[in-house]
Amino acid sequence: MTDNAIAGSRVSRRGLLKGLSAVSAAAAAPWVVPAAALGKDGYVAPSEKIVLGAIGIGPRGRHDLDCLIAEKDLRFVAICDTQAARRQAVKNMADQRYGNTDCVMYRDFRELLARADVDALLIATGDRWHAHASCYAVRAGKDVYSEKPCAITIDLCRILAENVRRYGRVFQAGTQRRSVNNFRAAVQLARSGKLGKLHTLYASIYRPRITYDWLPEQPLPPRDEVDWDMWLGPCPWRPYNQTYVRGGWRVHNDFDSGATLLDWGAHTLDLCQWANDADGTTPVEYEPGEGAITCRYANGVKVVLDCLPQPFGDRSPHYHTSLGTCPVRFVGDEGWIETGDSGDIIVYPESLRGELKALKTSGLSAAQHTRNFLDCVRDRTQPVANADVARSSHIACHAAALAWLLNRKLTLDPKTETFVNDDEANRMRSRAAREPWTL
Repeated sequence: MTDNAIAGSRVSRRGLLKGLSAVSAAAAAPWVVPAAALGKDGYVAPSEKIVLGAIGIGPRGRHDLDCLIAEKDLRFVAICDTQAARRQAVKNMADQRYGNTDCVMYRDFRELLARADVDALLIATGDRWHAHASCYAVRAGKDVYSEKPCAITIDLCRILAENVRRYGRVFQAGTQRRSVNNFRAAVQLARSGKLGKLHTLYASIYRPRITYDWLPEQPLPPRDEVDWDMWLGPCPWRPYNQTYVRGGWRVHNDFDSGATLLDWGAHTLDLCQWANDADGTTPVEYEPGEGAITCRYANGVKVVLDCLPQPFGDRSPHYHTSLGTCPVRFVGDEGWIETGDSGDIIVYPESLRGELKALKTSGLSAAQHTRNFLDCVRDRTQPVANADVARSSHIACHAAALAWLLNRKLTLDPKTETFVNDDEANRMRSRAAREPWTL
């Protein structure tokens, strides 16, 4: 199996069955085939549609599903969530889309994984479940689109990528800016050499923060309303509080990824990796400072993770506020380029503007990214944000977060994905998983 071809396609098997059916039909009496069945007017036969289920759908997951369910070659059939209200909301959305009541609801994702008709899964739980649910899904023969951060620790980044490769599945990380026109154009210009030799890349992030405190215990709701044990999953047990299940789990160490650094860093540092042609590796040094974490690659290129005091407000002089959220800047010795979620681009020198042919697109939109995933499910090629790409960029983010948490410079060996001469940092590469959720 090559890096660009993934074995074991359920969709391909359907194609084979379709061919066998055609042979049998040739011997039968003549019959009339509706034009729609021949693919006219964008119609896709039910047997050719990718069958999708979803595990854990909150606000961001609902946007992803909006993009997926709009595609004519996809059929959404099932939602699994630990909260009854969210299950019902997604079912209502799907039933309205298709004009039926066919969408099935599950509380336990294992029941969904057991369905032989499901080809792929959207995983949009909180951080704590992403890697585990993805690994169980690929082991069950499903392709996966997972929201980021795809793994809550360095070791889980490794385990996830290895499982995807071992089971020959298609995996797309929800780092959708790899598919958005203005970010792609900025990366392409940086890689073209027209900025000169790259020396500094800037990735905007939230200011890291973390708490180890527990919220006060509240009465546990009925299991069918909120399955608290399943919601916790691999995380340590703690008393129920409704704030967690309503989205207030962020910044709590047991549930969050890298002290919130990966909220934006999974996108922005990922784009810096791409611009530096560093997919498959990581920076080797991570040094925390006042308001930033500075990382250095073996080739000498520097990445500055800017901890923005106002990520949604005035970000000057760090970045041009007009460019929107998640801005990145790539600087070479002959010029620089900056872009963000507004879709606009600022480039210096101005003469380079003629090199940019991007269409303005919001960086928040996942439409092009989900389409790339579905195309890869069909032709069994690697998506733009595949598991190996996510592995490297996520590990770099986690390493930066650990440098901040430990408040000291860390050196990472990209080949072994371990820290050099730092036992404490290496222990923090992994977390114990609560039974039975071990990988």
